[in-house]
Amino acid sequence: MFWDKKDTPVNTDAKAIEELLTRGVTEIIDRDKLKSSLLEGKKLRIKLGIDPTSPNIHIGRAVVLRKLRAFQDLGHTIVFIIGDFTGVIGDTSDKESERPMLTSETISENMKEYFAQVGKILDMSKVEKQHNSKWLSGLTFKEIGEQADQFSVAEFIARENIDRRLTAGSRISLREMLYPLMQGYDSVEIKADVEIGGTDQRFNMLAGRTLQAHYKQKPQAILMTKLLSGLDGRKMSSSWGNTINLNDSPVDMYGKAMSIKDDLITEFFFLATDVPNFEVASIDENIRNGSLHPKDAKMSLARELVKIYHSPKEAERAEEQFVNTFSKKEIPQDVLEVEIMEEELLSDTFIKNEIVQSKSEFNRLIEQGAIEELPGATITDSKAIAKRNTTYKVGKRRFLKTK
Repeated sequence: MFWDKKDTPVNTDAKAIEELLTRGVTEIIDRDKLKSSLLEGKKLRIKLGIDPTSPNIHIGRAVVLRKLRAFQDLGHTIVFIIGDFTGVIGDTSDKESERPMLTSETISENMKEYFAQVGKILDMSKVEKQHNSKWLSGLTFKEIGEQADQFSVAEFIARENIDRRLTAGSRISLREMLYPLMQGYDSVEIKADVEIGGTDQRFNMLAGRTLQAHYKQKPQAILMTKLLSGLDGRKMSSSWGNTINLNDSPVDMYGKAMSIKDDLITEFFFLATDVPNFEVASIDENIRNGSLHPKDAKMSLARELVKIYHSPKEAERAEEQFVNTFSKKEIPQDVLEVEIMEEELLSDTFIKNEIVQSKSEFNRLIEQGAIEELPGATITDSKAIAKRNTTYKVGKRRFLKTK
């Protein structure tokens, strides 16, 4: 244990540091230097920024948040940046088409619960919280031009997804080329020693090193984590709706975990839980040799996730409801029961009671045949009127009873 000048403990446990630098990590830039700094007990500033392009933070994002927690547990300073300015502009790092600009009002609405959601993983009382509009909104054209001069267009278009879009003849706006400058300047402003991100953020994080050097700062180390797959096997993304969100109810979280593809079970254990590496390896081996059924493994995974973001008791209750609903074909006992107005649209009932988030989600579920009036009548009309004393089933896990 090392104590810094502020009398704050910095843990130099070699085993914990090795776990931090290896589990779920694909690449570290300046790895040797970072490892020696950690072992020597230097207190580091660890940066992560998240753009509020959706009101929900999902467990794919939690991969890097959990890595932040590992740094925090060792006593380092966590700087969490809400990208309220970069979110308006839009990051193109993982997109196959141009990301539309968001309004400031949308960003403001989306980020309302961000600190609360992040607080499920980090001790927010010890986190340095920032909004990057604080410094990015005041930059002049001269300053932006000076920053842009540190990069070439060739560097930007050499990125794999950008190259694909150019080859396909898709539009790429000049706005998209500015995003790495903004994320990079965040590192300058907060004087980051380390930036954490997924592999899709490599170019943006390297931009931070370039700009820090330009501003006569020591370039940050970069730690890149693997990307967690979504429920459908693609990258987990709010845009695709294939997410498990940190603020999902215990029942939804459990049910979503049970819906993942069998070949993703080990990946989810490894990246999204604290189950030790040797246990994950054992689970993987037992699934492969047939001694552990994938359904049983997923039930174990679902329990772990609900325990992390809710509690062990909620995990037990969610599992009990799942078994009753799907194995015994029962309707859960604690179904949400609501009053409805005369001639109220079913879509309005679902939205105001947060069964769905929007009319577009409701319409999509109607098209998929995923909304039922129990027992067993599929709703096909997007303008259906809600009926009293009726139980509705939405997808596999959501229920609502009217009165």
